[in-house]
Amino acid sequence: MDELLRVENLIKKYPGVTAVNNVSFHVNGGEVLALLGENGAGKSTVSKMISGVEQPDSGRIIIEGKEVHFASALDAIKKGVSMVHQELSTVGEMNVAENIFINRQPINTIKFIDWKKLYKDTRTLLEEFNLKIDPHTQVKRLSVGTQQLLEIIRATSTDAKLIILDEPTSSLAESQVKMLFNIIKNLKKKGYGLIYITHKLEEVMEIADRIVVLRDGCFVAEKEVKETNVNDIVTMMVGREIKQFFGEELKKREISENYYLEVQNLTSRNFYHDISFGVKKGEIVGIGGLIGAGRTEMALGIFHAHKRDGKILLDGKELKINSPGDAIKNGFAYVTEDRKKLGLYLDYPIERNIPVMQYDKFSNRLGSINWRKVNTYVKKEIEEFNIATPSEKQLIGHLSGGNQQKCLLAMWMGLNPKVIIVDEPTRGIDVGAKSEIYQMLKNLAEEGKSIIVISSELPELMGICDRIIVMHEGSISGSVNKSEFSEDRIMQLATGVKCIKEESAVIGGTQNGK
Repeated sequence: MDELLRVENLIKKYPGVTAVNNVSFHVNGGEVLALLGENGAGKSTVSKMISGVEQPDSGRIIIEGKEVHFASALDAIKKGVSMVHQELSTVGEMNVAENIFINRQPINTIKFIDWKKLYKDTRTLLEEFNLKIDPHTQVKRLSVGTQQLLEIIRATSTDAKLIILDEPTSSLAESQVKMLFNIIKNLKKKGYGLIYITHKLEEVMEIADRIVVLRDGCFVAEKEVKETNVNDIVTMMVGREIKQFFGEELKKREISENYYLEVQNLTSRNFYHDISFGVKKGEIVGIGGLIGAGRTEMALGIFHAHKRDGKILLDGKELKINSPGDAIKNGFAYVTEDRKKLGLYLDYPIERNIPVMQYDKFSNRLGSINWRKVNTYVKKEIEEFNIATPSEKQLIGHLSGGNQQKCLLAMWMGLNPKVIIVDEPTRGIDVGAKSEIYQMLKNLAEEGKSIIVISSELPELMGICDRIIVMHEGSISGSVNKSEFSEDRIMQLATGVKCIKEESAVIGGTQNGK
């Protein structure tokens, strides 16, 4: 295929920082180029310049052999470049057809919208991408994953030659990821060029043809995917070799003989049914399953964040948990999957986030807070959790995703919990930070904590867990021990295709045995 895009010596500076420094690469028609790098590497800035959102300070953007200068994103779309952002831009109150052709609706001879043609063209597009959706459906009634696919279809409907996909699978279920990959393969056959931005390197190995790696705003390397591997890519991204990506196995870690946490017959109407399992001290247990299987809801049920039945036992004693506050008092921690909306106060500095759940420790009888002690404590936590920040006064919303996640962990670990539930621990963070988070979880297990990890990424679960419990449609469909881990086996349980006989100790939960 002919060269579709070439960028030469792009430079973009902001006050106090050079975000992109002399970056050059090209994209051919009919190929997928994975643009990789840690958070802050310059990927987003490069993408924004190519798609017209930002203008370079210097350098050239060349489309099909002609140098272009984009004044806006709309200008870029008119010249064949479209970007699908991670944040959805669909309008929930409008229907599928109106969203796909927003601001580009077909017009009839009397200058009114030609609704018949609008819906006909929409059906043609949906059929082309094998999406069985009624064009009249309000978008707000669709799943986030389906809305993401609609964004991609909208991009193709603009006659774009080059499509930039920014973390396109962050909200997709496994089945939708496969659907997206089929769409990408069809686009390649039609000669589209695609720039694919992701932190999920297993996706890169499956869908990309070439990779370009950026680090600290600079071009680092370009490779054919078939000539490299995940370990090499990680080394290029972080600038050092990470020998144990999923964390070092700690020889001092001991897993107790009996269950420390027992969940018995946990049930909540419409969410999950008869959930029973146990977790030992020092053990990391994964909860796998497809989106919608009830994993997060079940975890919130342990916290009694909603009405549910069932028993929670800790060290053989039944707990009276009637609210999340009761769970926290009994030694439970829940690190949410949505750190930005539910976990952190983004408009406040680190020094106000990390200690927020334990100000009573720093207060006198009159309720006055000793801010000097708070400041000393926060500085210690920043060092312990290796949080990269100019100072403790930095707004937490200005940190990278990985450093935000470390702050969230520091916030909860300050309570010295006995049971730690971590939901999607590395969503939206780069590979270097991922490896650090994995090591932190293993260190906590070495301290004797009971840890539950919920994740949609099977390689992650298999890399850090001692056992994986799989949920399907609100129930436990099986459990797989570390010695038997395989993606096929776990996916069979997750999809309900095959039910593997469960060990009585895992499902029963009441036996408190080995």
